[in-house]
Amino acid sequence: MFYDRFRSTGYMSNWAARLLARAIDHRLKPIGMSSGYMPVMFALAHGDALSQRALTEFAAIEQPTMAATLARMERDGLVVRRPDPNDRRAWLYTLSDDGKAKSVKVREAGQAINEAALSGLSQDERDAFLAALAKVVANLETYLEETRSGST
Repeated sequence: MFYDRFRSTGYMSNWAARLLARAIDHRLKPIGMSSGYMPVMFALAHGDALSQRALTEFAAIEQPTMAATLARMERDGLVVRRPDPNDRRAWLYTLSDDGKAKSVKVREAGQAINEAALSGLSQDERDAFLAALAKVVANLETYLEETRSGST
């Protein structure tokens, strides 16, 4: 039986995600950034100090990946880490001044690549695409939660 990868939700979504990351990385490379920093930049862009746990939940990535990302960002001078006054074992992270300045460039790069990716689609098509994608994400989150709890 022939498997048509172009009719596979997983294959096409993964391909699009990899291309988006490559395009954004290309835009961010001149300022010493990568797409891997984007979830942290977005989470901290509003100025709130967040724990590693909160950042991990926001970015929906594994804790070891977040720990490594934060260590690189701290090394690169993009985030500042300080003790959490409510939990002596935890740290709170904020964007440094350089991180705040670069977060503007990160947002601009994301907007430019999103525009390039969606070019040729009408506003109604863009809205429908994002709404459908949000449903796919919600369905997969539900599936994974049910799987973790032993329901499936």
